[in-house]
Amino acid sequence: MRSVTQADIHQATIDRKILRTWPMRGTVHFVPPADAKWMLDLTGVRALAGAVRRRAQLGLTEPIVNKAVEVLYDALHGGRSLTRTQCAQLLIDAGVHTAPEHGYHLLWYASQIGVTCIGPQQGKDQTFMLLNDVVPNPNVLSRDEALATLATRYFRSHGPTTRQDFVGWTGLTVTDAKRGIELASDALTTIDSAVGPMVTSIASLDDTAALELKDDLLLLPGFDEYLLGYKDRSAMISPDRMNDIVPGSNGVFKPTIVANGRVVGVWKRTIKSRYVDIQAFPFEPFTRRQQEAFKRAGRTYADYLQLEPRIA
Repeated sequence: MRSVTQADIHQATIDRKILRTWPMRGTVHFVPPADAKWMLDLTGVRALAGAVRRRAQLGLTEPIVNKAVEVLYDALHGGRSLTRTQCAQLLIDAGVHTAPEHGYHLLWYASQIGVTCIGPQQGKDQTFMLLNDVVPNPNVLSRDEALATLATRYFRSHGPTTRQDFVGWTGLTVTDAKRGIELASDALTTIDSAVGPMVTSIASLDDTAALELKDDLLLLPGFDEYLLGYKDRSAMISPDRMNDIVPGSNGVFKPTIVANGRVVGVWKRTIKSRYVDIQAFPFEPFTRRQQEAFKRAGRTYADYLQLEPRIA
């Protein structure tokens, strides 16, 4: 996004224009508030199935999990919000939280089933609220409508790409992904590519601006959709470089430097009270043009944080 600050994003959560919760793959995403409930219902099934195994590993029983949800509901009812630390202490006081990993799982679970959601940030503290308080009038979609809507939005924003990428991004089964694409056939089409059939939005075929390759350099955050949105990332980065992005395949993606569509390195930021240090770690030495582009991108990021840049 251009000309947007971190304060604007924070204000958007306060104004309930965007909302954070755990829909796709049981991971945190910003979603339209009115769509959060149906997205959780559609994509959360497999994450919840995996939660059964995780609870067994943690020694949490179903009655304990249900009690935790009840405790959180009672404490947050009426539009109230509590920080993550306050929620964890609340569960400890109620006798349902005995270890740090228990607290995270219980807070995640309550949001995954659509009872709670992440509220506006309080300083550096994450908060939780009841989803029904934040979104009293959610959009209600049938399962087929939800599948078609999710397919349309994914391929409009990520296409052209494959059905397998759609499966990986949503966490849906192959059967559900295929049905979603079929149900959205009025908005989607299949095209041939060097790696086989790909699905894309019909509207995007006429959007030449979206296909324009800009001679520029971007600084993307670690979990940006540019990589996370796909299972096959070979169009953006050589497979032998993925360990530079996700060391040891630990699931933690480093922030990336992207030039002309390709990942050319990683970068690091260190935030201070009045400035932000920004440092590049390119795979190959920058050209003079790339160095200047990196400085421009660094200044843009500092503007987003509303801090002074110090660019290495």
